[in-house]
Amino acid sequence: MKNNIILIGMPGSGKSTVGVVLAKKLGFQFIDSDLVIQEQSGKLLYQLIEELGEAGFLVLENKINAQIQADKSVIATGGSAVYGEEAMRHFKKTGTVVYLKLPYEELEVRLGDLHKRGVVIKKGSSLRELYEEYADITVDCSGIDLRNVMELIAAQVEWK
Repeated sequence: MKNNIILIGMPGSGKSTVGVVLAKKLGFQFIDSDLVIQEQSGKLLYQLIEELGEAGFLVLENKINAQIQADKSVIATGGSAVYGEEAMRHFKKTGTVVYLKLPYEELEVRLGDLHKRGVVIKKGSSLRELYEEYADITVDCSGIDLRNVMELIAAQVEWK
C-alpha cells in the first residue's frame, strides 16, 4: 500500500523538521532514516563513513532504507539516500516521494560541517538530478517558512 510520505532533499533542506510537523498534522508516525541507520549500527553516521568509507556507507544506507517497513508514516531520508536504487524503488512503491528543493545559497547558510553531519556527495554526480528523477512532488522551499512548506506538502499529497 502506498500510504507513506518520503521526504528527500539536500542536508539542511528541512526534511526532519518538516517531517515531524507533517506527521503530527496527518496523525502519522515519523521516521528519520538516519536515526534508523544509527540505531541498527550502533554508530553515528560520520563514524560509519570513517569506518566503511563513503562507498561502504552508501551500501549500508541503501540496505537499511530498503528494509524500512512503514505504514502511515512520514519518512525523512538522509541527503544521500537517493544514491540507493533499491531503497528508492522501495520508497516509491510504499509512498509519495517529496523533494524539498532549496537554492544552493540557502543551503550553504544552513549547513555546517557536512562530514560531521554524515553527508556523502559523490564526485561528478548531481544530487539534484537524482532528487528530481525520484520525486513524485517537488516543493520549492525558498523563502517559505516551515508551516507553509508543511501545508504545501499536505495539500499535494491528499490521499485519493
